Amino acid sequence: MQTIGIKAPPADTGQRAGRRRDGDLPPLLAGAAVAVGGVGAVLALVDLGSPLRGPCTLFFLLAAPSAALAAALRSLDPWGRAVACVAGAVAVNLLVAQAMLALQVWSVRGGVVAVAGLSALALLLTAARRPRRRAARR
Repeated sequence: MQTIGIKAPPADTGQRAGRRRDGDLPPLLAGAAVAVGGVGAVLALVDLGSPLRGPCTLFFLLAAPSAALAAALRSLDPWGRAVACVAGAVAVNLLVAQAMLALQVWSVRGGVVAVAGLSALALLLTAARRPRRRAARR
């Protein structure tokens, strides 16, 4: 007696209408986080009386330093990196607030600008420190 082998259908690539690939979600969430953080920074700098101003600004103040630290801590496992980045973001915010209060120059706008500047500086230093990959020579 001979058995009939049935092949499994080919894996779906997600190209059909109405379906998404599994790899599309993290970049989408990252883009949404950047948009929410940007809106929070703009609302804080423009001083609009929107109900979204507080939550979006708080998200920016936590996400900007966290993203800069996450780029620097790529060697850690994901959970350890997440904990270290959130703790580092809180520390950056507290240090900025303490310095501004000690110098008697406290303002919400100044705090947002200082945190954004420190985050951008940390991100640029991480990008400059990372070795460049060169194409293989023939």
